[in-house]
Amino acid sequence: MHRSPESMSRGRSIMPDRNHPAGSGTLQKQTGTTAVEQQRPVEEAPGYVVGVDVGGTNLRLALADMSGNIAAKWFASTVGMSEPEKVIHLILVGVKNILSQFQASSGALRSIAIGVPGVTDVENGIVVATSYLMGWQHVPLRALVEKELDIPAVVDNDVNFAAMGENWTGIAIGVRDFVFLAIGTGIGAGLFLDGRLYRGSRWAAGEVGYMLVPGITEGTGKPNDPGPLESMIGGEGIRTQWQKRWSAERTSLPKELNATEIFDYALNGDSEAQTILRQSATMLAQAIYNICVVLNCPLVVLGGGVGAHPALCDATREILNQWDLQGTPRLTVSSLGADAQLQGAVRVALDLVNGRRCAQPR
Repeated sequence: MHRSPESMSRGRSIMPDRNHPAGSGTLQKQTGTTAVEQQRPVEEAPGYVVGVDVGGTNLRLALADMSGNIAAKWFASTVGMSEPEKVIHLILVGVKNILSQFQASSGALRSIAIGVPGVTDVENGIVVATSYLMGWQHVPLRALVEKELDIPAVVDNDVNFAAMGENWTGIAIGVRDFVFLAIGTGIGAGLFLDGRLYRGSRWAAGEVGYMLVPGITEGTGKPNDPGPLESMIGGEGIRTQWQKRWSAERTSLPKELNATEIFDYALNGDSEAQTILRQSATMLAQAIYNICVVLNCPLVVLGGGVGAHPALCDATREILNQWDLQGTPRLTVSSLGADAQLQGAVRVALDLVNGRRCAQPR
């Protein structure tokens, strides 16, 4: 059930209390360090920007100086608290926490860019719908965050940010036409065409998880439900396919395996795991084939926890190379990994400060 966004906009502040900081029980602690991962000192600069990646189970923030150097990261869990007002509150907690690491006031923060899974109206800063965050439907996220932080904000699809990150500092630097295909729990694509992101007339370009390819029987699905393709080869889909095939007579492997574990076992020679890998790679190759027949992109970058697995990339590439596709795209894995979304968010936040066009909706 979705909560109405009207319940979130009654004018009350949800900034963390100074004496009782919220969210401390949900931080993902790292061995020998704090929830803030310091990477390198920030040179003196006129201010900072923050990039945010909102996931179904985790929320990540990156603080960067005005040259784009990431100074620190902050992590927290969203498990059990994925409702819009709770996630917004957690963003505010993270911003306060990460600024305090450098004894910086809130006045030093110039902008924030937030990536979320799902269809996002970038022009109005509204999260239209997402199947991986409870209660998110027509949420005016930009307005709510801007009201609390009193700085300009951008809200976009997280995979769009990942594509921007790869084009800025990753494997797609200087590439004007490419597709970033993220496969995690679900599937989404960031389309970079003629040097800029393409979002579509209703902001839903790249929702390839709803694509139909041979072997899919789930139907077209609903906008707020996982799509047919991701129900087969997204992380949860692969796990489900494994459980449907599993039997003690066929394999000695446990029934409860996640997608990357299944692919690991496929590399180690388990025949049942190899069957799931081949099925997943075939469907992924079919999806890439269809995308590239339409867009004629020379590069496809795989990202996400499942998509970046080398076994899936290699198996998919082998299948694509067997087909007679005019201009078969180069298929490769993201060079930024899990940081692609944060890098893209930082880039867009900087563009917002500098008034560059690439921060504007397409």
